Amino acid sequence: MSTKMKVVIPCDEANHVCDKTQYKEATLWEKIKLNIHLIYCRACREYTKNNTKLTKKVKESKVECLDKKCKESMKKDLDKAIIEESN
Repeated sequence: MSTKMKVVIPCDEANHVCDKTQYKEATLWEKIKLNIHLIYCRACREYTKNNTKLTKKVKESKVECLDKKCKESMKKDLDKAIIEESN
């Protein structure tokens, strides 16, 4: 078995590392390999660029999520409506 460290990664792995980087889960070594890959892969550069834009827009959004109790109440109401409609 070879003990060489692989620096060149395929596109699917590069995209996965890009996603991990977005959530601050990528290791330094993964980031290095991703940046090397981005030097020669135009498609992955575009994927990374779009991923960065998406992350920025989500962080800037003013979306407010429902709390757990409200979600549960809505689910009960929906289930009740489905049962009533099916009868």
